[in-house]
Amino acid sequence: MSDAAITAHDLRKSYGGTTVLDGIDLTVPRGTIFSLLGPNGAGKTTAVKILSTLIPPDPGSGTLRVGGHDLATDPQAVRAAIGVTGQFSAVDGLITGEENMLLMADLHHLPRREGRRVAAELLERFDLTEAAGKPASTYSGGMKRRLDIAMTLVGDPRIIFLDEPTTGLDPRSRHSMWQIIRALVADGVTVLLTTQYLEEADELADRIAVLNDGKIAAEGTAEELKRLVPGGHVRLRFTDPAAYRGARAALGGVHPDDEALALQIPSGGSQRELHTLLGRLDSLGIEADELTVHTPDLDDVFFALTGDAVIPSPTEENAR
Repeated sequence: MSDAAITAHDLRKSYGGTTVLDGIDLTVPRGTIFSLLGPNGAGKTTAVKILSTLIPPDPGSGTLRVGGHDLATDPQAVRAAIGVTGQFSAVDGLITGEENMLLMADLHHLPRREGRRVAAELLERFDLTEAAGKPASTYSGGMKRRLDIAMTLVGDPRIIFLDEPTTGLDPRSRHSMWQIIRALVADGVTVLLTTQYLEEADELADRIAVLNDGKIAAEGTAEELKRLVPGGHVRLRFTDPAAYRGARAALGGVHPDDEALALQIPSGGSQRELHTLLGRLDSLGIEADELTVHTPDLDDVFFALTGDAVIPSPTEENAR
């Protein structure tokens, strides 16, 4: 597809007798954020390594194109078009932030004056100018991640692979990284983002592919994926037992909680459904003391698609 930055057909990878990627198809439109969502071991990093030419796919794989170039016949052109920020920082802690940037400029064969200009601009863009002369080993986790991405941008790639870029970051650094990713896409960059955080995929991605056991379990926008699973409901809680009993008798298909004086009514959460429900209670003179609406989220989608697989929350990750 001419408007696709990345296309993969029947992508396969095995190690010995273990299948890691079992024939996945991907299409990533230009200028968008596409997220591969899944738990550890789902195959996300393997997909990134193949598409960024770090490891080869299995011989039985189909056509793979990145930036309009075929990985099999023109891998060097692919490398020239992309940037990669892996799970583990590429920052050299023994040298300064500026020296890390200038090293990347040398690797991209930039003239010395041009390399210094690009390094200075990126350090300023990522709010690292003040720390530029300090050893990178003294940087916080969030600063190292920002420097890592700044180094990735030295060659001005139009396609960037971000492999779990916020793992281990505190909430403030995580949100700062999200702003950086959004800014990249606003500049026309295409981002393939892997993550194990449901909230991150929901917050950032234009499209999401749920990867489980080497297969794409589902793909779509966050809203499209949420519509795949049931579970939406309205919960009414009462303090007056008489009102609770009256509502329970009047409303069909409810799930009662006699101890909490609460009713759970299946609902898609639309304004029309809520208006009908509340209008019916009003006509009976019944008033609930508390109303909450639950619509399916990516947690529901993930667990419906992958069964017992567990994705850690950012809080759990930070605690380890």
